[in-house]
Amino acid sequence: MDFSFTDEQQQLRQSVREFAESEIAPHVMEWDEASHFPVEIMPQLAEMGLLGVIFPETYGGAGLGYIEYAIAIEELARVDGSVGLIVAAHNSLCTNHIYKFGSEEQRRKYVVPLAQGKKLGCWSLTEPEAGSDAGGTRTVAERRGDGWVLNGAKTFTTNGQYADVCVAMAVTDKSKGSHGISAFLLEKDTPGFRPGKKENKLGMRASDTSEVVFSDCRIPSCQLLGEEGQGFVNSLQVLDGGRISIAALALGMAQGAYEAAVKYAKQRKQFGRAISDFQAIQFKLADMAMQIEAARLLVYHAAWLADRNDVRFTKEASMAKLYASEAAVRVANEAVQVFGGYGFVKDYPAEKYYRDVKLCTIGEGTSEIQRLVIARQILGKK
Repeated sequence: MDFSFTDEQQQLRQSVREFAESEIAPHVMEWDEASHFPVEIMPQLAEMGLLGVIFPETYGGAGLGYIEYAIAIEELARVDGSVGLIVAAHNSLCTNHIYKFGSEEQRRKYVVPLAQGKKLGCWSLTEPEAGSDAGGTRTVAERRGDGWVLNGAKTFTTNGQYADVCVAMAVTDKSKGSHGISAFLLEKDTPGFRPGKKENKLGMRASDTSEVVFSDCRIPSCQLLGEEGQGFVNSLQVLDGGRISIAALALGMAQGAYEAAVKYAKQRKQFGRAISDFQAIQFKLADMAMQIEAARLLVYHAAWLADRNDVRFTKEASMAKLYASEAAVRVANEAVQVFGGYGFVKDYPAEKYYRDVKLCTIGEGTSEIQRLVIARQILGKK
């Protein structure tokens, strides 16, 4: 067994870390306060290949794997979870759905500019009445002539206001339940398709989370993505990879919160000594470090399996996502405690990690859903 990263992977980590610290860190609180989507750094993310990490060079991507992808997301999230989330939703949800299940024509038309970072993608599954019960989708796509007409609305769509390409799920045959849901490709400015309400969020405020609305939205038949009726099934497969990215996102924020707590504990003095000299603080830092390392092993094991291409990694992706997200919440909570009163004010980084990291226990399947997925895999249930 080899737990080391290659020289190329270490170099990737260093380059993303340097970029995040120089180009993102100075603006983190400004973007957070204003709920500002960081359009100004998107060209740099594209130039670094971070908007097409897991896609072959023949389709405009960086030609790397899930280990490299997890490294990139971890390092971005270490500085700002919002930027990590933007990159994750674009890569592993929207673009990956098209790459995995689209036709060659669709790959050439959409994956190439998305992977190159010339276009931004979003992925719409969740609805106001269909959250964990994603099979309860109500958005409808009806055949009309040589195309489809979509009506309905999606919610909690990352990048929804800014995306050029949207992959959305809609019911095409209600009688077939989850096997009657299909995926569709929609382009920005398509008549009848528009972003709706932008959510005012607790955390991850620099990432955009919006509704997308379909009102008699007519698209040609070639915009069906994958086989008719397989949209929901394909979505579950896409989510396997997506959960690795959310696990890496949680890992990065946990690392950032931990490092901030260690630095503060060494500097902050009480009773004439640095608080890092006190056993109560040392035990907190020890527990934080231990949980981060455990999460890291789960995350990169799942990423390693995803890169093998010959094994199913549903269970491992859910385990990584579940543990890393819940551990990150605990780490961020303890970071606030180490900072004491200063952990509760925006002059210090602890409170933002605390707000941001909670999303990781909810997005792309709640912790409860992850436990359900893991149990079904263990018990061999469908």
